[in-house]
Amino acid sequence: MIDTAMILAAGRGERMRPLTDKMPKPLIPVGGKPMLEHTIARLKAHGVVNIVVNAHHFAEQIVDRLKGRAHVIVEDRLLDTGGSVKNALPLLGDKPFFVLNGDGLWRDGPADPALNRLEGRWFSDRMDALLMLQPLHKVIGREPKDRGDYFIEPRGRLRFRGQAPLSPYVFASVSICQPRLFRDSPDGPFSLLQLWHRAEAEGRLHGVIHDGEWFHIGTPQALATAESFFKERVPG
Repeated sequence: MIDTAMILAAGRGERMRPLTDKMPKPLIPVGGKPMLEHTIARLKAHGVVNIVVNAHHFAEQIVDRLKGRAHVIVEDRLLDTGGSVKNALPLLGDKPFFVLNGDGLWRDGPADPALNRLEGRWFSDRMDALLMLQPLHKVIGREPKDRGDYFIEPRGRLRFRGQAPLSPYVFASVSICQPRLFRDSPDGPFSLLQLWHRAEAEGRLHGVIHDGEWFHIGTPQALATAESFFKERVPG
């Protein structure tokens, strides 16, 4: 069982202002509790015992909330997604681990929970990263500019959209990565996308299609849409 996870929670959340003028985006509540708490509850239910969270914007709020429940790394400067995970590798160990966006929000589908489905499709000998994907047309809070991220090739391998005008799947904020992915990676800030591109070129980037709802909460308007959704349904 994968028992370690990294939650990316350092971003400024500029598009969510004025809410993020007073708190980090992952602490904005949806459905009665902060988005970060939804994520931690999912991880705990899966059996994850080692949780690492990075923080920068209003970092003290995340430190106070997670005291005793997670290792919080306060970044003096933003390291982007790849740089943040690389910086946390000493705490993440030498086995595969989950990487989740702190503002990611989803509901599990009718079968197994999403984390179970991801882990069930993970094979360290032929994967460096496994991404949870959501069909573009099913994204709750989709914006007109959203064009998708990936195509799925035979045997679950992924191909980045690149210059294509549209692709059918978006990255849905959850992945499994292994330390090998970070070999020869840059120091300082860099994006995980850079390493996923390399894994794709080596045939070691794969995906799993999520079978439940997934929310893109990029703006206050999208937040309102998510709140309405949760008021109408019991969170799953």
